[in-house]
Amino acid sequence: MSQFFVGLWVGCVLAPPASLCSSPTMNTTEAARRAYWTEQMDAATAFMSAVEEFPVDDCGEPVVPLVEAVRAAGVDVRFANRAHVRGLPRLFWLREGLLDSFLACAHDLNARGWAISVEDGFRTVEMQKYLARQPYTFDVIVKRVIWECGGGTPSLDLVTRRVSALIASSPKVGTHMSGSALDISVHHIDDGSEVDRGGPYLELSELTPMSSPFVSDAARANRATITEVMARHRFVAYPYEFWHYNQGDAYDHFLSGNRSAARYGAVDVDPASGRVRAISDPRQPLNAPEEIEAEIWRVMSRVGATD
Repeated sequence: MSQFFVGLWVGCVLAPPASLCSSPTMNTTEAARRAYWTEQMDAATAFMSAVEEFPVDDCGEPVVPLVEAVRAAGVDVRFANRAHVRGLPRLFWLREGLLDSFLACAHDLNARGWAISVEDGFRTVEMQKYLARQPYTFDVIVKRVIWECGGGTPSLDLVTRRVSALIASSPKVGTHMSGSALDISVHHIDDGSEVDRGGPYLELSELTPMSSPFVSDAARANRATITEVMARHRFVAYPYEFWHYNQGDAYDHFLSGNRSAARYGAVDVDPASGRVRAISDPRQPLNAPEEIEAEIWRVMSRVGATD
């Protein structure tokens, strides 16, 4: 894939259209919000399709635990204390080669009086599969798609595409499964309050894309500042979620115009040693269509969208 094509693709589908960004009156209308959501989710789907085809040659580098590394480095980093899906513990692991970059990001944000809060790190196959079907993700997305359809019943295909745009549907496109992605919030060190980015972690709406024109100027500036710090240490922002950053994987290479095979791909991890083994069939969908369809009808029957 040529760097020209990547640059053209990014310029066309990642940037919000001028008509939505330049007109304050239009930005306040529900129609504009709905159009922006649709445009961005379609672009995210196209992005996932491109990543599905992107070459990956996993280097076999182990993962390391961030909690111990942060403690040893003496930087202020917080970690979410909520259980993951199905009551599983969160796995705050990152590839060994990314540790210094992460600690440098944490140090630079500390210098501003801010601390990274790591919301999610590595995900196993089980975690990624069931995250897509949790009420706090799946139900919210389905309701958003009902809103997108003006209150009508959305198709299975549309809901599946929207869910897949926000929660990776296969290991090949799920960079949390590569040990190369982090979901973060940022908090003020002095009082513990969250730095305003226009919504909390896992906000799933037209506010979710990094370049959303519907957040305040202050939130937009904070997103830009955090992203600049992360980029300084080679972490690339995922354009469709303001909390998600990557390095060394297919997202990073594709967005950066790097045509070489990504060095981090989806892996299983030995928890005791941190050693990794490439997942044998990373393109295999994590949820079958009939599983997604059953979840859709469960949600729509509860919200009264099946009339």
